[in-house]
Amino acid sequence: MMIVSTLDELRTARLLLDGTLGLVPTMGYLHEGHLSLTRRAKTECKYVVVSIFVNPTQFAPTDDLSKYPRDLERDLRLLDSVGVDLVWTPTPEVMYPPNFQTWVEVEEMTRPLEGSMRPGHFRGVTTVVAKLFNAVQPTKAYFGQKDAQQAAVIRQMARDLNFSLEVVVCPIMREADGLAMSSRNVYLNAEQRKAATVLFRALSAAKAEFEKGERDAEKLRRKMEEVIEAEPLAKMQYVSCADYDTLEELQTVKGKTLLSMAVFIGTTRLIDNFVLG
Repeated sequence: MMIVSTLDELRTARLLLDGTLGLVPTMGYLHEGHLSLTRRAKTECKYVVVSIFVNPTQFAPTDDLSKYPRDLERDLRLLDSVGVDLVWTPTPEVMYPPNFQTWVEVEEMTRPLEGSMRPGHFRGVTTVVAKLFNAVQPTKAYFGQKDAQQAAVIRQMARDLNFSLEVVVCPIMREADGLAMSSRNVYLNAEQRKAATVLFRALSAAKAEFEKGERDAEKLRRKMEEVIEAEPLAKMQYVSCADYDTLEELQTVKGKTLLSMAVFIGTTRLIDNFVLG
């Protein structure tokens, strides 16, 4: 497995990888969800490249960037164990050189949900992902369904900017009790960890109503709210029942639909979603 950090090193290494190439962008502190993306990439591409970069521009000023979990040595061991070919670990100075002033923005789709709660977040995401696409030149790029809005925004960006690649969105990986795997789960103590299953329980309750024939989107939203409100350690930030592609809130569920939510468990903000239809 090759490990590079500069842009010149990446370009030199990329020339050696002749054939289909899958890119898995990450911010490190890897878990089984990330590894599932690399395994999927390996089944579909000749080579797999993983980027590890904690992107400062997608954090709000109130977020503590320095506390984001990091363990590069462990990450590299895990990636080597699953047969990754190349790992790129750029520094902030590589990605955002002095006098950097060019940004990529997807407008309408970034306004609701996560965008309304985290102003500027998606501008940082789309800019860094566009730079990764440009630098690595992948055939396919792999993202997790857990960050559903991010995946939708990146699909839109790739279409709008004519990137010659396929964006592949892979299923959420979950713990045995349903909690979506996330690097942020490490922040939860034992009591909070148990309470965190409320996201999965709320989504499951709404899905059960849908499967019984409920198509009123507001009733599905209310069902999720009821489950979350019954958990003392949970503080709901939003619940949503929206069109899968446009992310516009629905009145009536028709076709492919995204149920999603953001919930604080203590000071840890968790997100999760189900796809209906």
